[in-house]
Amino acid sequence: MRKFIQSFAVLALLAAPVTASVAQTAAPAAAPASAADAKAAGAFIETLSGQAFTILRDKSVTKPQARAKFRSMLRENFAVKEIGERLIRRHRAAVTPAQYSAYMAAFPDYVVGTYADRLYEYSNSSLKVVRTLPRGTRGDIDVMTRITLASGGKPIDSTWTVRKLPTGKYQIHNLSVAGVNLALTQEADFTSFIQRKGFDALVQFMKDAAA
Repeated sequence: MRKFIQSFAVLALLAAPVTASVAQTAAPAAAPASAADAKAAGAFIETLSGQAFTILRDKSVTKPQARAKFRSMLRENFAVKEIGERLIRRHRAAVTPAQYSAYMAAFPDYVVGTYADRLYEYSNSSLKVVRTLPRGTRGDIDVMTRITLASGGKPIDSTWTVRKLPTGKYQIHNLSVAGVNLALTQEADFTSFIQRKGFDALVQFMKDAAA
């Protein structure tokens, strides 16, 4: 059960909101989210999850084709650049421009290649939005969901943090499951790997995992 939600969530390595020094290109919301925004954010999550499960259930596409579709969804609906930077923020100052470029180039494929195969085991599962709640002053919206597994078992409750961009588009910035921020766990794993083997080894590991 936990393996499923980690696989589904870490498909985007859903990162916690980053500081301005890390995500300089991210445009903050000018005001708290409205009730209408919250409703739209819930619909956004429902639509996105529906698209993901549709890809999984489509027997007419190969796994490489499904990965390509997941990768497109990842880039379009998640703060990929901010997420990638969030996971290496403790080491960013020591990373060279060349290392950073290699890392960011490998990041999306690593996510998809590592976790997409696992999702096929759960293609008949479903996600339902339970409620939405505007939070804070940056326009963040918490979307509480419940995932029901086709195999039975206890439903999985999770909270997606969604933000409305100035363009009107919604984007996912965070995910918590049972109060646990999954991105913090991934950040700790990356930090441990870098401390043991170095940054270049992390990038090579990501490339190998995505192959």
